[in-house]
Amino acid sequence: TLLEKLVLPVVSWDPVREAPDKVLTYVDLSSVDRDAKKITNPQHVLGAEAPSRARQLLQAGDVLVSTVRPNLNAVAQVPTELDGATGSTGFCVLRADERLVSARYLFHWVRTPDFVAKMVRRATGASYPAVSDRIVKESRVPLPPLPEQRRIAAILDKADAVRRKRQQTLDLADQFLRSAFLEMFGDPVTNPKGWPVRKLSDVASITTGNTPSRKKPEYHGPGIEWIKSDNINTPNHFLTKAEETLSAAGKAHARLADAGATLMTCIAGSRSCIGNVALADREVSFNQQINAIEPLGELDSGFLYVELLLAKRLIQAASTDAMKGLVSKGRLARVTIPVPPPPLQERFSSLFRRVLRWSARLKVAQSEAEVLSSSLTQRAFRGDT
Repeated sequence: TLLEKLVLPVVSWDPVREAPDKVLTYVDLSSVDRDAKKITNPQHVLGAEAPSRARQLLQAGDVLVSTVRPNLNAVAQVPTELDGATGSTGFCVLRADERLVSARYLFHWVRTPDFVAKMVRRATGASYPAVSDRIVKESRVPLPPLPEQRRIAAILDKADAVRRKRQQTLDLADQFLRSAFLEMFGDPVTNPKGWPVRKLSDVASITTGNTPSRKKPEYHGPGIEWIKSDNINTPNHFLTKAEETLSAAGKAHARLADAGATLMTCIAGSRSCIGNVALADREVSFNQQINAIEPLGELDSGFLYVELLLAKRLIQAASTDAMKGLVSKGRLARVTIPVPPPPLQERFSSLFRRVLRWSARLKVAQSEAEVLSSSLTQRAFRGDT
């Protein structure tokens, strides 16, 4: 069934003209957490100052589908507490005709790989791909009877709840790690426990990465991973796998870091990325946007990684670019960090390793939950549940 036949019209308004003195709740594209598929960050703006895109009056239950970069599948359902909010015209707002289709069923449908793939195929614009509301509403939805729709939605809700709970458990593991560090050592930026401070170059070796010549194709090929900042700027504690690799010949001209090194983004297009860190758990090469920091005798590698993770503000304070980000090797070397006694560092590092092992098991469980949720979704809309 065509989606356009299953949804009701949405009222538009102009808050600048119709309610200039009213504070309104505004839901734009940045308000949606595309991983959680929820509205997590609505804004509050005065009607007179509302953006030109603030035009759609939302109701509880509406399904929002971002028409920009459809591959990211930024979708969400409007909760009860946001009934009456104003939505951006960057969303196609799907208001289910509950006589024909369950809103929750519709929400799960717009998350399916089949729906996403169709939107990606029909998107236009190379640098800013987007689809129109018309294209979204031209998609066809499998439409079993309403009781069956509700049954399918209930099954998918349960699978999604399992996935979210496992993610929450992973988040708690990270929170515990940070809390344990702060309890043992205090904030490395303010050093409330008064530990001795040392320049980073006095307690660690610092190596800036490079790019072996692109003019020599023999340098680039199967071999050692060549890490970029994208492999660091992730929620993972460890480097993600690099897409590019250097051959044995390229490795001879590269800068290398051993397992146990902390790799840090020191040149970035956004200042917020400066100071991002990840641990190397294998030997890697890396580009010139990154510095590898390897502890010398006074520092434990696990302790140093978490300290630098929590001392990001110290690194950003050393940046010489207010808008983007640049911390030279010389400036990084002069950053001072607290250095607690080695036995205390080792105690924390032992805890860190236990948390990592626990997190690894949780990630396997989380991955299994995501596979289950995806499998159930595909089967449900094929009529196999």
